[in-house]
Amino acid sequence: MNMLNYFKKHSCLLMIGLMVTMVSACSKDDDPGTTEPVIEPGTVAFYKIQRVDNLAAETDDNNPTVPKKAVYFSLEDKQEVPLNMAKTHRWDMGLSGLYNSFVSGNNGDNTTNFGSGGPGKGGVMIVVKPFNEVVDIPADSEFKTGAGAIGTDNLGDFGEGIGWYIYDFGGGIIGDKSFEKSHVAYALGNPIKMVNGNTAPARTLIVRTSRGNYAKIKMISCYKDTYSPELWFRNTPHMYFSFEYVLVPKGSTKFEVK
Repeated sequence: MNMLNYFKKHSCLLMIGLMVTMVSACSKDDDPGTTEPVIEPGTVAFYKIQRVDNLAAETDDNNPTVPKKAVYFSLEDKQEVPLNMAKTHRWDMGLSGLYNSFVSGNNGDNTTNFGSGGPGKGGVMIVVKPFNEVVDIPADSEFKTGAGAIGTDNLGDFGEGIGWYIYDFGGGIIGDKSFEKSHVAYALGNPIKMVNGNTAPARTLIVRTSRGNYAKIKMISCYKDTYSPELWFRNTPHMYFSFEYVLVPKGSTKFEVK
């Protein structure tokens, strides 16, 4: 009887305590700020050459200046990423702007970036050097973190600094001045001879990925299944990006292929 009376007397207090504990636990589970999000490692191996062919972007030659949907690509998983994943760590390289030809990294701290507000720590830069000769990884301060950071090269029309391609509006910078060679974009993964007798040197993109690893990228072509400048014409199916790259882990100071 004493035990029964004790239980009756204290059961209400026990129930209240249990409910407070459960509410507290639920509140912690519902608060996304109490724990750091788990960022899974990528699936692409470090130090190995990767190749991507014909990464397609939306194209409308009748309305070329009308903005198109950006394209997001994961270098660490070697796949395109849906647009609704923009503010996640899932993508490393964005393609946007005119004909989706301007490249950016994924950076949550830059308000102009497509990943603004997300966990991305990425950026992009470009060097005037062939892919195989790019060894040293630049300081993080040298990377651009805004959207559409690198595109047309100053050696061509509508250049915006050092870019990954030359745009030949009239067909007389690299082409033979024919109509078919006008409005052609020449990727600078390799050096290319210009009509004026000069050679445009190769350029290499360097991307700091969303997770903080590094990739160097050789842009090969933006034409479908076509990889040589002499085969690029205004009507060749375009904005199909082909490129090679290699990843090295965060903290590396050199690019290596093993």
